[in-house]
Order: sequence, then C-alpha cells, then structure tokens
Amino acid sequence: MINVKELLEELKASPYELIDIVAPHTGVVEFAVKEPGLKVTGAHGAYREKPGTLIATLERERNKKPIRATLTGVVECFEAGLAGRFVEAGTKLATIRHYLTSKEVVDLILKKALFLFPAPERAKYYFIPEIDKKMRASGKNAVEVRDGMELLIMSRMKRETSLPYKGPDGKIYAVYFKLGENVDSGHPLIGVCPGDQLPLVQDVVNRVRSEWEEHE
Repeated sequence: MINVKELLEELKASPYELIDIVAPHTGVVEFAVKEPGLKVTGAHGAYREKPGTLIATLERERNKKPIRATLTGVVECFEAGLAGRFVEAGTKLATIRHYLTSKEVVDLILKKALFLFPAPERAKYYFIPEIDKKMRASGKNAVEVRDGMELLIMSRMKRETSLPYKGPDGKIYAVYFKLGENVDSGHPLIGVCPGDQLPLVQDVVNRVRSEWEEHE
C-alpha cells in the first residue's frame, strides 16, 4: 500500500500534467496558436458536441484537417519552427499544461492505492447476477471479494466465460468498465481496497473533494 497522504501532497505541489499534441497523420503544418500562454479547452458540452480550441491544421492532399486541444489548460509551448513544413505522423506540435480537477486527482490516487484487477483480453464484461444485484441494492463498496471468487462474466465472439477474481481480499472501491463497451486487455476492471485501508483511502478522497483548488 502506498502512502496516499504523501501522494496527495506531491500532487498539490505539481497540480498539473503536460499533454503533448501530436500530428495524427502526415501533412503541412499551419498553427492557429501564435504564442504560449493561450487558454484552451477540450471538447465540451452535454454531449461533447462543442469542439476543442483549434491548435493547428494539417494540410494533406489539399485538405486541411483541424488539430484541437483534447483537454482544458494553457499552451505551454508549440513548435513554431515547424510552421509551413511537412511533418510525419506522431510529430509533437504543441504541449498543453492541464490543471488536474479534483475528480482526476481522486482517480489518480485510487489507481495507485487500490489493487487493480485487469481485463485478461479485449472483451465485454459484466458482473455475475448475484454481485450485480448486491451492488445495485447497496453500492459497490458493499461487495467483498476474495481470491478465486466468481465475480465477472467475459463476453467475446458471442461466447461467455466466467472470470474469477485473482488478487488480495478486500472491498470493491472502483469500477472501471461500462456495460456493453469493449475493454482492452490490461485495462483495469475493478479497484479493490483491503478492508483495513478503507478508512484511510476514504479520508484522502474526502480531503481532495473538499480542499482541492480547481483552476479555471
């Protein structure tokens, strides 16, 4: 178990992450950004129907395709020397300083503090009926798991396979998949918290939600 309080203090000291914006394909770059420090937003709206701030365009075969900010933040830097030049796919065009929200901080802490039970292969997953019923009635934290316990059903290629839990005993604290959506191999399905660590984790989560300073 990591020191979650120490991790929280580290995040407070550097409350952001740097996100690189890269060319999704080849083309000639034209920047919409003229100087660092510009505030940008990612896709937003009730259905994320409003596009993010335009960072640059890539012209390929006489077609200009927009490259937009993926998250809200500030343009840390951009590769001005690439303006008007042909670039390969994957070339870094700009970097955005994205200030973490309280929700993102909680997610980061939980993914380091909890035991993450991963998907063994790309498939759709759902809880066995008994577990699903209990979670709906009392919430995910009410479900205690133990090694070898029947927990999930993996659905792939129209075939369903039982997937027992493998890991330390504890309570389900986080669920990282949605019904009907494919989950990639290695992606966490659930986060499990040992019973004796539950009060500590909950205390830190509550502190983040009450104390974290949100940046506009």
